Amino acid sequence: MARKGFTTQLVHCDRLSHLEHGAIHAPVHHSVPYGYDDINDLIDVFQGKQAGHAYARQSTPTTDSLSHKITQLEHGHASLVFGTGMAAICATFLTLLKQGDHLICSRFVFGNTSSVMATLQGYGIAVTLVDATDIEQVKQATQANTKMVFVETIANPVTQVAALVEIGDWCQQQSLVYAVDNTMTSAYLFQPTKVKASLVINSLSKYFGGHGNALGGAVTDTGLFDWSQYENIFAGYQKGDPKMWGLNQIKKKGLRDMGGSLSGDAAHLLSAGVDTLALRMQRQCSNAMALANMLAQHPKVSRVYYPGLSSHPQHQRAQGLFADFGAILSFDLAPSHDCCALLNHLQWVIGATHLGDNRTLALPVAQTIYFEMGLAARQQMGISENMIRCSIGIEDSVDLLADFEQALAKV
Repeated sequence: MARKGFTTQLVHCDRLSHLEHGAIHAPVHHSVPYGYDDINDLIDVFQGKQAGHAYARQSTPTTDSLSHKITQLEHGHASLVFGTGMAAICATFLTLLKQGDHLICSRFVFGNTSSVMATLQGYGIAVTLVDATDIEQVKQATQANTKMVFVETIANPVTQVAALVEIGDWCQQQSLVYAVDNTMTSAYLFQPTKVKASLVINSLSKYFGGHGNALGGAVTDTGLFDWSQYENIFAGYQKGDPKMWGLNQIKKKGLRDMGGSLSGDAAHLLSAGVDTLALRMQRQCSNAMALANMLAQHPKVSRVYYPGLSSHPQHQRAQGLFADFGAILSFDLAPSHDCCALLNHLQWVIGATHLGDNRTLALPVAQTIYFEMGLAARQQMGISENMIRCSIGIEDSVDLLADFEQALAKV
């Protein structure tokens, strides 16, 4: 069958996997153990000689179905799903890196991911934080023991856009694992395989699921990295197709040993939610652009951070990389005004911490998600004390803009 458009493939993915009874959604399997009439079949599953399920901590038919869908969307080789996006990130770092290794990480990453960097250093894994919008900083940070480079596509909350193409070329030249967090763009706006990413990480809780009703995360192996040349793969996992060695190690250590498993119910909600990914993101990106333009002209707003604005430092880069500019937007309220007062005046925008929801959400950045980081670190990341981060939803644009207009008028 010829390859079809993004949404056509997406909404028919489950059905075309030949589900029983003509179902169009993959069923939810709640069973934890999986039995075999011939014990040799169970042995072969344990030893990786035969496909199948032994215990739900590692896989179920439901999570496998979701993994297959993610792999298709990301144009990858294979995927794993986890209980949260942070579980996926931690599993990637803790299973592929070891004491004495070096990781290069963008300075502009999600606050919890930044916290993980301190944890890794406590385990003897060196971390260098760089301005990932500048390829020269990545090159200068590379050492003999560097194993991996990690970046986000669009940074949260200041919306910096990493030098994704240039970093991909450098990682290929240096044989480094290139891990790209695609959460803020999703597979609809960007395909990390185009920049030679080795691994693609997604928080499925965000734009993928879209409805704010299920946590989940995923790691996709693009098939572009040669794991047979990666010295950190345990000898016992060096069997079969080398393209699966990295992901198998993440599965064995991150799911089997660490237990970061995704439940069947959450997998089902995420799988059903992603059907409308393209439709939702089109509306969210359109709303974000309209709001960014309005805020950029408002006298009580000192600065707007949105890659769709021509004033954004990486506007041209974003224009060349992404199908649209995303739906995360931040702005600095003028110093003479109280950002918390503004948020309290909003009627339709919800004060909440999350991203990618159908509803528009907003919060004061310095006082919440980046409070623990401290003033000096916030300043290094370009986060002002009066910054408001918005995750733009699918509301009618006229209502969304009117809500911000009336709230701004009251502060």
